Amino acid sequence: METTDLRPLAVVTGASSGIGFQLALLAARNGYDLLIGADEPLEQAETELRVLGANVVSVRADFATRDGVDALLAAAEGRPIDALFANAGHGLGHGFLDQDFHDVQHVINTNITGTIYLVQCVGREMRKAGQGRILITGSIAGFQPGSFQAVYNGSKAFIDSFAMALRNELKGTGVSVSCLMPGVTDTHFFARADMLDTRVGQQTDKADPAEVAKAGFDAMMKGESGVIAGWRNKMQVALSRVMPGPKLAEQHRKLAEPGSAETSKPFV
Repeated sequence: METTDLRPLAVVTGASSGIGFQLALLAARNGYDLLIGADEPLEQAETELRVLGANVVSVRADFATRDGVDALLAAAEGRPIDALFANAGHGLGHGFLDQDFHDVQHVINTNITGTIYLVQCVGREMRKAGQGRILITGSIAGFQPGSFQAVYNGSKAFIDSFAMALRNELKGTGVSVSCLMPGVTDTHFFARADMLDTRVGQQTDKADPAEVAKAGFDAMMKGESGVIAGWRNKMQVALSRVMPGPKLAEQHRKLAEPGSAETSKPFV
């Protein structure tokens, strides 16, 4: 990777589209060179980021695997990483007993195993250097029992908790950890999770990924512990802290059960 003394380096996973791509755009606009990764084509993202003056290297790999993460880090060619946006992740709809376990394991390995492996590798170097910023994409789903999305919500509960714990462990090291917790956002998430026939999949007022990314980027730059993107999501999380778990699970069922888009009134 071409080195420069003028621009810091940011690594962004899940950068082909959605929140990850918007985070990469913000990093480029704020003077970072970029190492971007995804398990989908990155050519378009790379082109748009270069227009902003960033030096960009892309790696297409599966970040559910340690080999995929290692390939991404190898592409930095030893250059110090100043900011890490650990954003790769995906969902999985339908009831748990109806899911193929290979798909279940891929969600866990992407959202949890690959994410924390990447964070550990980069975080160790940041701690050694005495500086660095890490933004981990969690979700407000981590506050809710996710009926018909149980593995995804469980994985995000882990990530939300992990980010806050790691932040505390790194206190006084010069390395900050922030957690971005979006709600329903207008990305490819629901198509990839096979949830387009659900009420939440058909929701028409999904959040703009650019606005969600900006909330996360700003929180990271300010060194804040985390941000719940959007006032509606903040209210939802506040309610989830006091509402009984069975009721939360039933509410989630109404949104995520297959076919619920046809049997419920649509969101407007």
